[in-house]
Amino acid sequence: MKILVCISKTPDTTAKIAFTDNNTKFAQDNVQWIINPYDEWYALVRAIELKEKDPATVLHLINVGGADAEPVIRKALALGGDEAIRINTPSTDSFYIASQIAEVAKQGNYDLIFTGKETIDFNGSSIGGMVAELLDLPYVSLAIKFELNGTTATITREIEGGEEVCEVNLPVVVSCQKGMAEQRIPNMKGIMSARTKPLKVLDPAAAGTLTTVASFELPPAKAGVKLVPADNPAELVRLLHEEAKII
Repeated sequence: MKILVCISKTPDTTAKIAFTDNNTKFAQDNVQWIINPYDEWYALVRAIELKEKDPATVLHLINVGGADAEPVIRKALALGGDEAIRINTPSTDSFYIASQIAEVAKQGNYDLIFTGKETIDFNGSSIGGMVAELLDLPYVSLAIKFELNGTTATITREIEGGEEVCEVNLPVVVSCQKGMAEQRIPNMKGIMSARTKPLKVLDPAAAGTLTTVASFELPPAKAGVKLVPADNPAELVRLLHEEAKII
């Protein structure tokens, strides 16, 4: 079996966010970069678990981005990937990124494609569905459990108010979230072996973009907390109406 796991580079959640070029670009200076947690903790680790059950499984990683993504790709290889592919093109457009992934997947004949449910920077949650559509494959989103029996996958996904269990034949595209697996830390053997594992750099395929960034905007700064005495409900009502704008 061949598995492809999509890996994205994202800012650490503690990074200070700022923008440049009239608020159209993210300021990358002094930012700590990490593997997108949904990609790492759930998609990649579940794929590694499948490979551990069947050592004949081939596990590839794919990233769409510049050379500055290679440190996080090497960390993913240290966790357990066999080799990585980097499409040498930075982009924030989901369709363009999905098109690059789909092109590689077509040529690689993968049985299973894992993505995280979303990235923690853009929170678009759209790559997996677009990849599946471009490949004309079934897509299961928000997966919290994945079991494989031969070429049939049983996938539990989260829905509003409960869970849904799906059965689907491979190949399939699955987006993964909390519950799919548990976070791992690379061991020394994995870190050392990652240095020599193949990391192929490919030129991007011809593909269009559907979106552009008009501007970024930081959320409003948090206001101070106002305490209202318990014996003054009228003041609480006034604040809710006039300041919190709750009608």
